[in-house]
Amino acid sequence: MEKTFADHVIDFNCHLHYEGKLPDGFQVMNPYMDNLETMVVMQQFYHKYYNDFAQRKFIVGINPSRHGAGVTGVPFTDTKRLESVCGIKMQSAHTHEISSVFIYDMIEAYGGAASFYRDFYINSPFPLAIIRRAKDGKWLNANYYDDPELFEMVKDFMISSLRKHISLGLDTSEVFVLGKKNTDFIQKINRKEKLFEKLTILEHPRFIQQYKSREKQLYIEKYLRALKNIAD
Repeated sequence: MEKTFADHVIDFNCHLHYEGKLPDGFQVMNPYMDNLETMVVMQQFYHKYYNDFAQRKFIVGINPSRHGAGVTGVPFTDTKRLESVCGIKMQSAHTHEISSVFIYDMIEAYGGAASFYRDFYINSPFPLAIIRRAKDGKWLNANYYDDPELFEMVKDFMISSLRKHISLGLDTSEVFVLGKKNTDFIQKINRKEKLFEKLTILEHPRFIQQYKSREKQLYIEKYLRALKNIAD
């Protein structure tokens, strides 16, 4: 029997494993190996919204945060939104992630989760959470581009992951990249690898929530103008 979009995503997530090197002070978190319930709710999510053969547009994040997809296994989705919007309850964890707040407010304005996820697939070029050790010994969220050595070490894995994302059944004529710095690095990769025809930049949800919260509605409208032009 032919595999659905959901089947392909679940298979991709189940086989995610980073075996490359990392600079001192950095670690990779794999939510699917760290918490058995993450695997369960991730499968429920994709079976609910992606159990079809439709082609979708690609929205590219940076890498999962430890409070969002680093727990739920679903990009930009904390446990609050996973339950309140998607109807999937997670028993073993309770998280609040600010990027998830913006994304799901935007999704509601788009027409709801079913409509949005029918048109779009969100994931990251480095699809596992990265953390770094601070001077006080605490572990904090990190981005793949925070350290030049880190980027060079994970770049091949990122290219491989992007190719695997595309193979799920994504339209490569235009990709929506979240965050200007993220876009710089994706452009660098794309110039060599020729993965996407056009890159459209949108401000990262975390940036909007932290620094532009008073203008949040304007950014939601900006997202909708960019995304609706393609989805309609």
